[in-house]
Amino acid sequence: MKPDDQIDRFKEAARNLGCDEDEARFDEKLGKLVKHKSKPTSKAETEKTPD
Repeated sequence: MKPDDQIDRFKEAARNLGCDEDEARFDEKLGKLVKHKSKPTSKAETEKTPD
């Protein structure tokens, strides 16, 4: 079996399962699954300094 044949079969199987190749749709669905982590703040930034 040639690698191209395997790739084509994989793509066809993915389409049959409802997947597509639209990058915008992928990003939209990924955004629903993954929550963005906030940037970690340093301890110095979070501590209050005495007045």
